[in-house]
Amino acid sequence: MRKVIVNSTPLIILGNIDRLDILQKMYGEIIIPQAVFEEVTSKNDDAKLKLSQNLSWIKIFEVKDKSDRRIYQAKLHDGEVEVMMLAKEISADLLIIDDNAAKKTAKFLGFTVTGTLGVLLKAKSRKIIGEIKPILKEMLNRGFYISPKILEIVLKTANEFILDNEIFSLSYR
Repeated sequence: MRKVIVNSTPLIILGNIDRLDILQKMYGEIIIPQAVFEEVTSKNDDAKLKLSQNLSWIKIFEVKDKSDRRIYQAKLHDGEVEVMMLAKEISADLLIIDDNAAKKTAKFLGFTVTGTLGVLLKAKSRKIIGEIKPILKEMLNRGFYISPKILEIVLKTANEFILDNEIFSLSYR
């Protein structure tokens, strides 16, 4: 089984729209560091509730060697730092991270990285979900920012029909 480590933002947004099932269907089991668990469960919202209900397939790992923590902390949050430290410790196959600085750092370190939108595109290609557009609308309604350009690229990649003004109405409520 692939070792997939997920950062907090994908868990928060997918939890808040009740779609954590996509991660389970895609990967079977995911791994999160303790700092990510604490970040997701620190707010009393849908993501906290959904995460707590799915702990049978979401494994929480404690980073064993925290001596490298200072190297990462200049631009990254605790959860992102622990994602990379844990990925190194367990030789992770995939990291799911949305923050651009964290993605760049992970790629620089040689990890395979995707974000929530990449997971959705892969889920559609595997027929785990039928359509991306309704999920994107829910994400946007819950405060997940997607630039109009990226929104257009994702929908075109997914071969989903979009009207010229629809991108504007989706991204700027």
